[in-house]
Amino acid sequence: MTTTAAINFITDGFPAPGLRATQRLITGNKEEDGKGHFLVTDNGDHHRVMGENQAVANIIYSTHENPVDLNEDKDIKYAKENEPGLHITNGTVVRMIDFGPGVESPMHRAMSIDYGIVMDGDFELTLDSGETRIMKQGDISVQRATAHKWKNITAGETQAGRMLYVLLDCKEVLVQGKKIEGFLGELEKEYEGRSA
Repeated sequence: MTTTAAINFITDGFPAPGLRATQRLITGNKEEDGKGHFLVTDNGDHHRVMGENQAVANIIYSTHENPVDLNEDKDIKYAKENEPGLHITNGTVVRMIDFGPGVESPMHRAMSIDYGIVMDGDFELTLDSGETRIMKQGDISVQRATAHKWKNITAGETQAGRMLYVLLDCKEVLVQGKKIEGFLGELEKEYEGRSA
């Protein structure tokens, strides 16, 4: 992740300065009464400071399969014990990222379908074609295995911003009859040693 405006912006964990801590609620059906109960109330199992301490990722949840086996809380155990890479083959990832002012991700492509929701602030979404769009709080992008990058432009690049991403695996994508490949660029180091 690169930046010009965020030189003096440093984060040491979740949430980034200027953004509120979010609450994650995990529910389930208890054997005792067969009713829904809150099983976990926290703000996520995995937090990772990214770039030059100018962004932080919060993994809200991940699964290694879809459909998901909810029996015996197998999914809760998996999510707690496994910090995912960018996405999970045959699985799902819900990731929140707090971006420092002016922070820009490198161009990258996940081989997945990604729903990107602006939670706080304003972001510029740029595709490898050079096309750009501005997204504001509540706007949603549907990335279909396209190369792209994000830039936090909140308040003229002076405040932190927050994005929520839901990543689902996809089948092989062909363009002009050729299989396209995913790439992380400079994000590679952020996901090193974790699942695809």
